[in-house]
Amino acid sequence: MKTKKPSKQRTRLYKGKLHKRKSVLNANLSKELRKETGKRSLMVRKEDKVRIVRGKNKKKEGKVLSVDHKKAKVFVEKITRKKADGTEKLIPIKASNLLIIELERKDDKRLKKIIKETGKEEKKETKKELQKETIEEKKEEK
Repeated sequence: MKTKKPSKQRTRLYKGKLHKRKSVLNANLSKELRKETGKRSLMVRKEDKVRIVRGKNKKKEGKVLSVDHKKAKVFVEKITRKKADGTEKLIPIKASNLLIIELERKDDKRLKKIIKETGKEEKKETKKELQKETIEEKKEEK
């Protein structure tokens, strides 16, 4: 964000355009998924398995039932509260308070995108290694 004022940041979050608010729906990945994907965080999606990291429901796990893009909240399976009339209601949770344990594997587009981006990083590393090797070889020749 371009401003330091918290009040302006909040208004941009609540009154901003949906495509700009999407970045708030990112959650950190577990250590295994970080190694697999080469990324630190991804956007939470329906059917992802998540663990709650903060709040009253800390350490509880469940599948994501729905994601509210407008309010930037996530609804997790079995995380409910009782209303006065006795009915159960899902508790909305901020995505920043979640840890993605398992990705939903049905969406091929999402998986290809993740794999494609990590593949680029591997190529960059090999280029850097090749450059270092050629520099070392030139030093040895001198």
